Amino acid sequence: MLTHGIRRLQAMLLGHNVSPEKLYAELEASSIPVSTADCRTCQDPCDEGHLSYGRRFDVDMETQLLGSIKPYRRQVIISTGKSDWDRDVTDTKGSLAAHIHTVAHKAAHSSVFHHKAEEEVVPASLPHGIYRPSDSTKISILNGNHTTVSEDHTHETVLILPDYKVVTGVPSTLHGAEALYQTALDPSLGRTGIPLEKGTLKTWVLPYSCLILLCSHKRRDNRCGLSAPKLEQSFIHSLEHHGWMADTKLEDPSLTMDYPLEEVNGTEEDREAYLLKHLKDLPSEKKALILRNSHIGGHKYAGNCIIYTPQGASVWYGRITPHEIESIVVNTIIGGLVLPPLLRGGINLSRPGCSTLNDW
Repeated sequence: MLTHGIRRLQAMLLGHNVSPEKLYAELEASSIPVSTADCRTCQDPCDEGHLSYGRRFDVDMETQLLGSIKPYRRQVIISTGKSDWDRDVTDTKGSLAAHIHTVAHKAAHSSVFHHKAEEEVVPASLPHGIYRPSDSTKISILNGNHTTVSEDHTHETVLILPDYKVVTGVPSTLHGAEALYQTALDPSLGRTGIPLEKGTLKTWVLPYSCLILLCSHKRRDNRCGLSAPKLEQSFIHSLEHHGWMADTKLEDPSLTMDYPLEEVNGTEEDREAYLLKHLKDLPSEKKALILRNSHIGGHKYAGNCIIYTPQGASVWYGRITPHEIESIVVNTIIGGLVLPPLLRGGINLSRPGCSTLNDW
């Protein structure tokens, strides 16, 4: 393992260290809403009684965080009811994660399944680590600790991001994975997907004002297993202090929508309008969902978290401790502003004409 001194030297030689001033300027120039607030709201050292990770929690504090994530078209979070998993979740035989991986791999090499994402008119290049969904056709496959809310409890419930959707009734079979891919995961599909005429899949809006994902994959790296429960507790405390509701169990999305997208009569535009209406109603609810998930990469930067918004933004933060949670809640979740010193990267963060990530 590299020592901190060697890491610092390596970062300098590779040009990975960027001054805070340059980092702020680079992000602002790309129309990314940023905050100049401190990442901590308490003094350092702090006497406010924050939870501690312990002495053996070694974190890379030298190399540049921004740019430490890879692009993806969509990310799926599969219900498992667990907070730790086999080292590679897509290698777990018979699991939905393994089946989706098989289907996505086949699609990448088959004209039958795979379609190139539509070309978009986009602005100049973004900072390394900041991506648009169209920058990749990759499907990021994660397991989550949420339990299924499907009518048939043998079927899984899958979150699809940054689309901000929940799909229930997904069989943990190769056929189930194929149906999910064809209706919601194919890179060529828009946010509403293509409903199947027959099948068990039902698509809903994720019924929360934001989603917070915490890597808790202990078998992959113990630091994530140690940090996730303490970050979860700190997020709950801070959110509730600011008048928000913080759930750690997924609410049944059918309770907040009249019917799933599959039952919307009309065109794709009609489904889009129905979806958008429900998405725009979410921010005022002041409800956050906190889930623990499998490995997302960068465990040397633990704690790791991803924050998703109904507008389709994902903010990846690293080196998070309970000290930083209050600032993240105030500035990013409530204020819609990115904290550059913690930023590993993200999707849909460039928002020309918007003052925050919470604007439409």
